[in-house]
Amino acid sequence: MKPPSLSSSSYHLFILLAFILFAIFLYGQNIGRYISRQNHLNINQNIQTPPPSSFTAEEHYKKLPFAIGKTEDGCDVFTGKWVWDPVNRPAYREPECPYIQPQLTCQEHGRLDRDYQFWRWQPYGCSIPRFNASLMLETLRNKRMMFVGDSLNRGQYVSMVCLLHSLIPDHAKSMETFGSLTVFTAKDYNASIEFYWAPFLLESNSDDAVVHRITDRVVRKGSINKHGKHWEGADIIVFNTYLWWMTGSDFKILHGSFDDEVKEIVQVSTEDAYRMAMKSMMKWVEKNMDPERTRVFFTGMSPSHFKGIEWGGRPDENCYNQTLPIEDLNYWGSDSDKSIMKVIGDVFKKHKFPITFLNITQLSLYRKDAHTSIFKKQWNPLTPEQIANPYSYADCTHWCLPGLQDTWNHLLFVKLFYP
Repeated sequence: MKPPSLSSSSYHLFILLAFILFAIFLYGQNIGRYISRQNHLNINQNIQTPPPSSFTAEEHYKKLPFAIGKTEDGCDVFTGKWVWDPVNRPAYREPECPYIQPQLTCQEHGRLDRDYQFWRWQPYGCSIPRFNASLMLETLRNKRMMFVGDSLNRGQYVSMVCLLHSLIPDHAKSMETFGSLTVFTAKDYNASIEFYWAPFLLESNSDDAVVHRITDRVVRKGSINKHGKHWEGADIIVFNTYLWWMTGSDFKILHGSFDDEVKEIVQVSTEDAYRMAMKSMMKWVEKNMDPERTRVFFTGMSPSHFKGIEWGGRPDENCYNQTLPIEDLNYWGSDSDKSIMKVIGDVFKKHKFPITFLNITQLSLYRKDAHTSIFKKQWNPLTPEQIANPYSYADCTHWCLPGLQDTWNHLLFVKLFYP
């Protein structure tokens, strides 16, 4: 018996249904692949699971310790703009971090606005991985991370502690100070994050961690080992030195010892004195650090904002009462000495040790709004004249926390894991 024949309309309906089913099958496969790809991208973007290393022997750079990936080709993470991001900023709140010194707690000392906390750095043409506190802390297991330098480097140190400490139970963390050395310990990780006070890196008459406000500054030539012996064994070390060299005149260098009865002191240009310190630092690094195990960073010049006229303000204006970043992307303040940046570049390129330069100067120059200004613990009682004129005692050098220096550490994180 013959099978029943399909009418013309039934036949066309059958063909249409078959086509629809086939299209759904192909579309479903494409959607599945798309979802899978998007999940992979989202995971990488949030750094929940570090992507595999993409370094190859043919590439022009050497894989550095702790690296798990790389930034996009041609991406300069230090060139970009500040974007308003009240959803993801700040990374923590001021009262949540008990380790911030009273010189940096701006909200506690009367600053009413919090706008300075909500700006996020966005490089041009590329995105950077988010700061992942869990990854950072796990990387520090059984290791020492050390910041060496002046009070600006101490601010960066405290910022790093604030970014990480909330993941650690109260009973498993501590912070202690031993003279020039401050140590934050994460006990369950057998990890420490440390700060060592050495504003010139070399031995100087400003080395006391508490009493160091000396106008007539003197640095001893060839003396880096006095401090360097305390840095040995660090797995990640972050140097800075700049502000204390800016005396406005030539610099005094001691030949010999501070204990000599008759001291041989010579005056040289600030650039030559700074070059001497940079060379000493690099020689110490090459002698004492293992490039296969240790990462060495150098944080660039932290700018000040004392001259409002340079960004279009009044001649008597400074960072006091500033609530917005500078919009001129070409802005460069006279307090940031380009000749010092040239010294850094000249010295670094003559040494083979892979030191990572955190070029935070330009991005920080835009942030006239982020300084502590008058909102900090004052070292001395204010005079009636100062109270009447807040511009006269505004601190336009140091930075509120949370704030700008969290971004410095975000970029340190990027360069540590994605060089």
